[in-house]
Amino acid sequence: MKFTDGYWLLREGVTAAHPVEVLDVTSGPGSLEIHAPTQPIRHRGDLLKGPVVTITAHAPMPDVIGVTLTHFEGEQPRGPEFEVRAGEGAAQVSYDEEYATLTSGALSVRVARGGPWHVEFLAHGRTLTSSGPKGMGIMRDAGGSHYLREQLGLRVGTSVYGLGERFGPLVKNGQVVDMWNADGGTATEQAYKNVPFYLTDAGYGVFVDHPGRVSFEVGSEAVSRVQFSVESQQLTYYVIHGPTPKDILRTYTALTGRPALPPAWSFGLWLSTSFTTSYDEETVTSFIDGMRERELPLSVFHFDCFWMREFNWCDFRWDPRVFPDPEGMLARLKEKGLRISVWINPYIAQRSPLFAEGKALGHLLRKPDGSVWQWDLWQPGMALVDFTSPDARDWYAAKLEALLAQGVDCFKTDFGERVPVDVAYADGSDPERMHNYYTYLYNRTVFEVLRKHRGEAEAVVFARSATAGSQRFPVHWGGDCEATYESMAESLRGGLSLGMSGFGFWSHDIGGFEGTPSPALFKRWIAFGLLSSHSRLHGSSSYRVPWLFDEEAVDVLRLFTRLKLSLMPYVYEAARAAYAEGVPVMRAMVLEFPDDPGCAHLERQYMLGPDLLVAPVFSDDGDVSYYVPEGTWTHFLSGRTVTGPRWVRERHGFLSVPLLVRPGAVIPVGAVDDRPDYDHADGVTLRAYGLGRGTQVTVAVGGVTFTVVREGNTLRASSSDPAAPWGLAAQGREVRARAGTGFLSLELESD
Repeated sequence: MKFTDGYWLLREGVTAAHPVEVLDVTSGPGSLEIHAPTQPIRHRGDLLKGPVVTITAHAPMPDVIGVTLTHFEGEQPRGPEFEVRAGEGAAQVSYDEEYATLTSGALSVRVARGGPWHVEFLAHGRTLTSSGPKGMGIMRDAGGSHYLREQLGLRVGTSVYGLGERFGPLVKNGQVVDMWNADGGTATEQAYKNVPFYLTDAGYGVFVDHPGRVSFEVGSEAVSRVQFSVESQQLTYYVIHGPTPKDILRTYTALTGRPALPPAWSFGLWLSTSFTTSYDEETVTSFIDGMRERELPLSVFHFDCFWMREFNWCDFRWDPRVFPDPEGMLARLKEKGLRISVWINPYIAQRSPLFAEGKALGHLLRKPDGSVWQWDLWQPGMALVDFTSPDARDWYAAKLEALLAQGVDCFKTDFGERVPVDVAYADGSDPERMHNYYTYLYNRTVFEVLRKHRGEAEAVVFARSATAGSQRFPVHWGGDCEATYESMAESLRGGLSLGMSGFGFWSHDIGGFEGTPSPALFKRWIAFGLLSSHSRLHGSSSYRVPWLFDEEAVDVLRLFTRLKLSLMPYVYEAARAAYAEGVPVMRAMVLEFPDDPGCAHLERQYMLGPDLLVAPVFSDDGDVSYYVPEGTWTHFLSGRTVTGPRWVRERHGFLSVPLLVRPGAVIPVGAVDDRPDYDHADGVTLRAYGLGRGTQVTVAVGGVTFTVVREGNTLRASSSDPAAPWGLAAQGREVRARAGTGFLSLELESD
């Protein structure tokens, strides 16, 4: 929210009160408390009026400092609250004549004890950001609404990223961003996944611990500051030190939760019925058999909305007119080696038998007068499940358990954004704070059902809505994009932005959701989709099997699907890093190259894991421009080399895409290319690229660690597997040896 009219004035009707000095400072175990009046204290008479801002600082973990601003402490606390790590870090408090300082790890916050108000965050003696006079404030608008605001400075050249899955420019400087989940597609400033966390390339990130609406003005209202505000009597934010962007993500996800590790089968190709198309078991079987006949590996088949009867969403019952034998059908599909996904949402249409049941049991969200909240947008008379009620969660989960018993493996958890505020939750939650948080409870409920009945290693959802902490329940996809190159590009921006917000896994609708893509667009999107974390063919009113576009689309899908499956030893280790460290599988270039200013704004290319650069092609003719960081990079598909740092312009056919290997990398390539869930270490090929003499590289594959060393023109490799005593040496380009049931091939690709 904007409060000022230019630099000097406030907007009409707005009043502001800012801390001007420190009245006193007290300290507890690892904490500071500061009382800051909003007018100078010249004599005792000035002590008789307010407001006074109470500022507390604490450290929940090393390199993280939380700051809480409070005006009136008597406000009745109302949930929900983000699940944030609550432990106290080893913070130290110190004083001198000028400052009161709290230090956590390498990060410190210090408050000027005398003179003008000034709060400063430092690491290794260097200022990261600060809040100066008229930064922190108590603001009231013309209608009397009460806000707390903070402004943190931006150093020259600092770029800001994150704030959820946002489809505009990757760098958020100059933008106004409101945290408010909305079903707005991928072409607007609205977002399905709002995360009040931003990441900078200046050594720090900031997480605003408020689940409701947070307004961010990123170098916009005040161009050298990031401003954030909430309508509340209290505001808490955390400053997180890196120093690198990846370090910041590691610490942020340690604070708010790291992604679960999706099962390996989920990284294969998903095929959907699409949304409003007509289909039955015969149609589904024809698609699956058509894929097999064309040697197109398929891992998951997804049934979208109309597996249920119209106007009955959700009743979790197969439409008997179309699917009279669901258990038999699912068994037949699973005999073909497929996993099964079905579409669900948290809404209950009035015609659904579950509406009357949920109403009678009190499981549907109610208005303050006790009546069930309903509207006609999406499904006639639809209501929402009240996931704040444990009984409602159990009731909803039981419906899903019945589907799992039939043979369903996972769920596409659609919607969860259109959540009203004129309601009364079962647990008394504040509707404004619950609007974004609703999706967290919804997806957690579904994910926990899968964990309980499929096991920790098998749980996966395909979710659209999210907020901070939702990264714990992967996978997420980008929502309703159009069948255009522009929408393909905005989808990529959204995915990279989400990755900079703590989410490890992301997907999108190959070919676009709305409309039918041209054959050229479909083929270009296939390459992008199969070089993403997760890969799904899905549309709105048209099917997405490739032979309906042209025969070359079949060849393109075959090539890139098999390429991804052969890269599973590499991709799944990147997935393990997302699970263990919070670093996403698909990474904005700045994550891997924070010291290269050429990477700061790149949003049409990305790193897949640490060592593969992907530059999707956004044109029919195949012209593509991309940036290559320093060193000699190798095209994975052709073996050609490109030396950076520089921009490269190339033309690619549909059976190619810029996929470059980082200098000094060893890429493990699997022996299997028709399924994702195989023993990735068995028969693995390690391809070495640009290893300098004396270089040693360690590669983890399927629980086995390989160490590759180049000595002159000789490559030597060893394994951590005590049952497989790898003792390898090679002259020239290749070395092979057997160990146990495995087979290792080591290729020296470039000198």
